[in-house]
Amino acid sequence: MKTILFLFLLSYGFAVSAQYEIPPIPKDQTSLYDYYNLLNPSQKKALENKLVRYSDSTSTQIVIAIIASTEGEYINYLGAQWAEQWGIGQEKEDNGILILLARDDRQIGINTGRGIEPYLTDALSKRIINRDIIPYFKKNDYYGGLDRGTDAIFEVLSGTYKGTRKASNEGSPIGFIFILILFIIIIIALSKSKGGGGSGGRRRRSGGLLEAIILSNMGRGSYSSGSGGFGSGGGFGGGFGGGSFGGGGASGGW
Repeated sequence: MKTILFLFLLSYGFAVSAQYEIPPIPKDQTSLYDYYNLLNPSQKKALENKLVRYSDSTSTQIVIAIIASTEGEYINYLGAQWAEQWGIGQEKEDNGILILLARDDRQIGINTGRGIEPYLTDALSKRIINRDIIPYFKKNDYYGGLDRGTDAIFEVLSGTYKGTRKASNEGSPIGFIFILILFIIIIIALSKSKGGGGSGGRRRRSGGLLEAIILSNMGRGSYSSGSGGFGSGGGFGGGFGGGSFGGGGASGGW
């Protein structure tokens, strides 16, 4: 069922392109943007302060954005575009993370910068979403889910994350074959679209990002292995640093 839902969302995202207008880079750059007003002021302050402190001590920028809906776009694709456009993370380390919550869609995605991908892998991002975040969301405790989810990310990056329970069997051979066939069809379509001129540079970049996300959801790893580690200092004091995203991450719904 999850495979079918993923394929539906993916195909719909291809059919309806760039519907959601990503907000411009904020003048005052920080760790939490609640466009939905989902959290109360004390919850916003607690989450924001926690993530700013983490950024100030490690230079790894974790940003949470809460919106109503992706307006038809696949949440991982929108999140990767959003994080790349804002330049979350430091330029040399590419150590940014965007957590995008679409409340009315009941979807959440974690997008990782290229330098974070080797540490916070796609599989770990998926595990955090399923085991640490969604159980809270199912109880309408959105603050609890985001608070626990960010703590789990801290634990992964410090090497102390153990998860909460054994993983269940994911997918099936038939589902994998179906995804593989769809992937081949999409690659063929993308290769044909790349042949045009004009805005070809931007089209190739978007196509590469989509291919990365598809590979990620097929369990094939991330678009780029990344080479950056974690710096020290920096953080939100100087704003976003121009970090780059290659399509790594995961998403889930409840």
